[in-house]
Amino acid sequence: MKKNLHLLVRRNVVMAVTLLPLHSAGTQAQTNPPKSANKLRPTPSQTEGPFYPLREPKDADFDLLRNGDRQYTKGTQAWVEGRIVDVDGKPLKGGVIEIWQCDESGHYDHPADGAKMDPNFQGFGRVQLDSAGQFKFRTIKPAAYSGRTPHIHAKIKLGKTDLLTTQLYVRDDPGNQRDGIWRRLSEADRMAVTQPYAVTADGVKASYQLVVQI
Repeated sequence: MKKNLHLLVRRNVVMAVTLLPLHSAGTQAQTNPPKSANKLRPTPSQTEGPFYPLREPKDADFDLLRNGDRQYTKGTQAWVEGRIVDVDGKPLKGGVIEIWQCDESGHYDHPADGAKMDPNFQGFGRVQLDSAGQFKFRTIKPAAYSGRTPHIHAKIKLGKTDLLTTQLYVRDDPGNQRDGIWRRLSEADRMAVTQPYAVTADGVKASYQLVVQI
């Protein structure tokens, strides 16, 4: 009798231990997901293209519609603004963003273009990010040129390091679906660099959030 009772107690203990919930690695993995799960998706890198300026223009500030004392009045005035953060969501303090684009007629300030850009259009701008990682440019709504949908080139730097080169697109532009560079992006990457240009009192405005890996 004692031997049978001892076996019964031992069997119950083994079964209880076997059925205990896992409070170690399994539960911790559910309540504290890996840090990488909280990372932001990096903005896709895209080609710099052939028209990055060979030399920096004399005027290279945030306002591409003023080139020295000249005024550019063609196209649709646009405010292109946004915020740049790292994959942890922290603002890229001290960073710099450069943009360059063609004029309303589709010409860049570059000898490889084959035609001269309108001298009234600055075509290139650079601003330092503020403490929140924000930037703003006054320019024109991107124009199309042969073989490409409307876009703005952007390069992000921190000190002497290039962190990202990409392109910024116009949501719902009919040229997007015909553009090989845009079409090669995944759907998520397209959403990251393709934004609407909303009508404002003085033109249009687009906002982008760009995520860099440091």
